Amino acid sequence: MTELEDELEARLREVEDPQVGEDIITMKLVNDVAIEDGTASISLAFNTPFAPAELELGDAIRQAVKDVGLEPDLYAEAGEEQGFDEEVMPNVRNVIAVASGKGGVGKTTVAANLAAGLEQMGARVGLLDADIHGPNAPRVLPVEEQPGVTPDEKIVPPTADGVKVMSMGFLIGEEDDPAILRGPMVNNVMTHFFENVEWGALDYLIVDLPPGTGDASLDLVQTLPVAGVVIVTTPQQMAVDDARKGLRLFEKHHTPVLGIVENMSLYHCPNCDDVHDPFGRGGAEEIAESYDVDLLGQIPIHEDFGADGSASPAVKLEDSPVRETMMDLVDDIADQVGEVNRRKVADMLDLGGRDEDKSPVEDRSQGRPGPKL
Repeated sequence: MTELEDELEARLREVEDPQVGEDIITMKLVNDVAIEDGTASISLAFNTPFAPAELELGDAIRQAVKDVGLEPDLYAEAGEEQGFDEEVMPNVRNVIAVASGKGGVGKTTVAANLAAGLEQMGARVGLLDADIHGPNAPRVLPVEEQPGVTPDEKIVPPTADGVKVMSMGFLIGEEDDPAILRGPMVNNVMTHFFENVEWGALDYLIVDLPPGTGDASLDLVQTLPVAGVVIVTTPQQMAVDDARKGLRLFEKHHTPVLGIVENMSLYHCPNCDDVHDPFGRGGAEEIAESYDVDLLGQIPIHEDFGADGSASPAVKLEDSPVRETMMDLVDDIADQVGEVNRRKVADMLDLGGRDEDKSPVEDRSQGRPGPKL
């Protein structure tokens, strides 16, 4: 290695992942560094576009490169160790499931707002309404057109607010018709959504699961590499008890639980200016503490957040008091996915991936660069 390469590697070793607490070289987040004509081209094992923590890491890496007198050129380059499946949905970078133990807790509204919020940050996003028996996502993200069909008979999902949306509701003849499906039929529908929908390239696919611990949830974790799951509950004890069961399901199938979202948490009375908790208090905090997972957010009762099930997502309402709460939630979930992905890189490569003694500054074996950061 040249003196400049030594200096650059030493400087990169000072850049620490704020969520994990290790430097990016030790975590093996640097795939490859090539220095040419005063520019350092760096391939990074990042897979969570627009996650605030990864954007901050990118800025720190750029500064480290500039500190040694070079111009930074950063690329994201992720692979199988971060969850890519080459056979099922190979163009989807991250699958995030949104689940609940029981119905009526606002799971679909959280899922739709998460999808819309990620899209608003600049990501390519799809929303799969896999709530087979109660497909309501098109109400929260209003879809004005029906799905299309490709020449090879794949379904092309319509777009709402920049998000590609696929729902069981598109496959039911009349809006009031029930989806009467037994277990094997649910499996077939889920497989159809995974294999026969032309999603295109997505940074995130948000999957709105049916409430409970049934076939659809099992199909998801057994078919796709899920980056993580968000559990939605209300403070009510019954909802909390059922949320625990859902959390246990994903834990048993080794699916990362990103955290708990408590909906209908508080109500701020516009008349008396008091704050009320009509559904109780502390339910989500209890789960988070018991299972050592994060409490991602507490969403108040507000008409902008799913009061009638047909408003635009709160993250799209610039003057809504709920918008900031929702965007903070989106940021936190993206950061949780990023942490899971980066830890996975470090864990997988420690099992025999990259040569421990080989410097990434000398490693030129990664192939074509990925998307720029």
